[in-house]
Amino acid sequence: MMKRFDVRPSALDRRKGLLRIGPLMLPCALGRAGIGSLKREGDGQTPLAPMRLLYGFWRSDRLARPRTRLPMMPAHAAMVWCDDPRSPVYNRLSRLPLAASHEAMCRSDELYDICIVMDWNISSRRRGGGSAIFLHVARPGYKPTEGCIAVSAKDMRRLLAAAETGTMIHVKT
Repeated sequence: MMKRFDVRPSALDRRKGLLRIGPLMLPCALGRAGIGSLKREGDGQTPLAPMRLLYGFWRSDRLARPRTRLPMMPAHAAMVWCDDPRSPVYNRLSRLPLAASHEAMCRSDELYDICIVMDWNISSRRRGGGSAIFLHVARPGYKPTEGCIAVSAKDMRRLLAAAETGTMIHVKT
C-alpha cells in the first residue's frame, strides 16, 4: 500500500500547517501566500494538490546520509535548480555554470540540509507553472516558504524514516 502524508493549513495562520503521517501530527511551514490551486511561478503558494515524493538531497558536509527508502544523493556546490520559465532546463536539477535564474542546492543556511523534490510540474512541465516545490527544513518559528512545505530537522528525519518511493503528500484546504 502506498504511503500517504496529508497537509492542512492552520486555522490561525494560512502560512503554517500540520503534516499528518498516520497518527503523528507535525507542524510545518507553507508558502507565504498559503495554499492555492492556480499555481504559477513566483506566487508564493503551496500547491493544492497531491504530490509524489521523487528523490532528495542532503548536505553530506554537514550531516550523515538520512535513513530513508527514498533515492537520495549528496548535494554539491555546482548543483542548482532552474526557476527560469524561459530556460530549456526549467524546473530541473542542473549544474553551474547556468546563465538562467536558479536556486543553489547548497545554501549557507540549513534549509536545504535535507531537501526532498516533490512532483510538482516535473512529470508534466508547464512553463511558468511553478518550480522548486520541495519538502525541506523549516526556518526558526516556521516562517513562510516560497511555496514549499518545511518541517523541523528533527521532524524531517521522522518523516524520511516513514517515506518510500511512491509516497504521496496530499495538500488540502
